[in-house]
Amino acid sequence: MRTVTVEKQPLRTGVLMPARDLALAWGLIMVIAALAWLFTAGQARGMGIEPGTMGMALPLFLVLWLAMMAAMMLPSVAPVAVTWARSIGRRSSGAERAVRTTEFLGGYLLVWTAFGLLAYAGLALTGHLVERDPDTGKWIGAAAFALAGLYQLGPLKYVCLRHCRSPMAQLMHYAGYRPPLRDLRVGLHHGGYCLGCCWALMVVLVPLGVMNVAAMAGIAVVIFLEKLWRRGPLLARVAGVAFLVLAVLAPFQSWLLPGLTPGDMM
Repeated sequence: MRTVTVEKQPLRTGVLMPARDLALAWGLIMVIAALAWLFTAGQARGMGIEPGTMGMALPLFLVLWLAMMAAMMLPSVAPVAVTWARSIGRRSSGAERAVRTTEFLGGYLLVWTAFGLLAYAGLALTGHLVERDPDTGKWIGAAAFALAGLYQLGPLKYVCLRHCRSPMAQLMHYAGYRPPLRDLRVGLHHGGYCLGCCWALMVVLVPLGVMNVAAMAGIAVVIFLEKLWRRGPLLARVAGVAFLVLAVLAPFQSWLLPGLTPGDMM
């Protein structure tokens, strides 16, 4: 009697788990992201859109910044984060699993917290410049859009985007990490590439407004599609060209610069 061997179909690019398991895991992540969106939107409603740090002290800004990053980044990070957590679960007890998962998330968030410090300094500087001379805002806005557009079209963007779009390759690389602080290093490593892929998209929040929920939502969609859609690299280039167009228009179209327009001029 001949035995028929049925080969399993390989998973599609970017899919690391069966669809049912992936849907459940993503559902949990979406709940966390939704809560972060609710928190961010609630804070933004009472703050409005103004230049600079809007009077926020650094600790409060970092709290809001991390909530924004959780809302905007978690959906696109889900394939790597969920699969790494599952691999931890196979080899660890409940308490150890919690510690290791916390290390991973801590490393990832530490990278974005460091960038949040730079963002706060940049916002404080731009706010000071706009307060001193409101006309400066249109040139700051043009420079921000141009920087984002050029980076979107540059080679470093695609090195980082290729890394983020190949989660299985990442996990194979991370499997070689050894204790101590293995999971923290994994979070730092993945967070670094994620930052390299997305920091320029965050720069456009300077002219659009750091607490502009509509702008945050639009950027989050772009990030999600860049990393997970099969035409993500093409979308990144289209976004880059769009930002360069906005850079040309910004000095003449004040409606593109709500984050650089003083409240008494809006």
